[in-house]
Parts: sequence; C-alpha cells; structure tokens
Amino acid sequence: MVSRPVLCVILSVLPFIMFGQMWKEKDKHYHYGAGVVVSAITYEYVYRKTDNKTKSLIYSLGSAVLVGTLKELVDANQKGNRFDNRDLLATTYGGLTVGFTFTLFRKNKRRKQNW
Repeated sequence: MVSRPVLCVILSVLPFIMFGQMWKEKDKHYHYGAGVVVSAITYEYVYRKTDNKTKSLIYSLGSAVLVGTLKELVDANQKGNRFDNRDLLATTYGGLTVGFTFTLFRKNKRRKQNW
C-alpha cells in the first residue's frame, strides 16, 4: 500500500511527466493556476456544507472543468482564437491536483449524533 504523502507527490507530478511538452507554453501555467484556485474554493465550500469528501472532490473537479470549458468557449468566439483542448486539460489538472490532495489529507470528522 502506498502512503498518502507518496501518492500525493505522484499525483502532483504526474501531469508534468505525462505532458511535459505542454508546460513550455506560459499560458498553460495560468490555466493550471486557475484550476487550482477554483477547485480549492469549491472543495472548501462544499466540504463545509456537507462534510463529505467524495462529494467535495466531485464538485471541485466539476467546477474546474466547467470554468475551463466556459473560458475556452469564450475564446472560441473571439476572432483569430479557437477552443484549445490543452488549455482545458491544464485547468483540469489544476483541479485534480487540489481535489485529490485535499481529499487525501483531510481528516475525517465524526459528527455528534443527536438522539
């Protein structure tokens, strides 16, 4: 069994290893950062409302993909621009990194049961 810190490092480094060529473009760094920010905010908000790590992970990943898609749709409507799948991929990787990191390191809280 792989420990949590090792798994976190693997998940964090995996996008850079698999798509190293993509990271040469400065634009992709901004998309990755946007995915991190959106996913972190969404994860924290959903977790505080539900105390459910799985639901928080799904919503945070979904929000990163949604924001990335909307941004690329706006880009596609601009003259001389197009929908860039690699920009969307970079935004999604930002969401994946934060979502899985928060899920791995979040302590499980036990709610008090009111009888």
